[in-house]
Amino acid sequence: MIIKRTKHFKPEVATSSLNDIMFFLLLFFLIVSSLANPNVIKLLLPNSKSSQTLNKQQITISVTKDKEYFIDSHKVNFDDIEPMLKAQISTLQEPTVILRLEYTLTVQDLADLLEIGTRLKVKMVMATNKTPGS
Repeated sequence: MIIKRTKHFKPEVATSSLNDIMFFLLLFFLIVSSLANPNVIKLLLPNSKSSQTLNKQQITISVTKDKEYFIDSHKVNFDDIEPMLKAQISTLQEPTVILRLEYTLTVQDLADLLEIGTRLKVKMVMATNKTPGS
């Protein structure tokens, strides 16, 4: 005698919790990506056709469009830049100071910072954005 089953097994994948998992993954990656560079000061840098990367010990001076000065993400007054820079470069072998100035600032603002570098006899370079297609 052949016994026939009345209920057939139908395989299913429970996908009701996948939406929650995807939401939490998205939230996690958004939070982690914002914490990846917490000390970055947002500036619109001038463009250039070529770029060069530096592997030496670096100190970054950033100047916003409102003329707020930062040394490695620490806000300083313009008059305090030279003594703080002198203290930082005394501990480094071959320091390089990277100038990150908003592109709307004047050449005089750049010249004032370069003058400080000349007095301290330190190498200074200006950060730029590489133009696309170059």
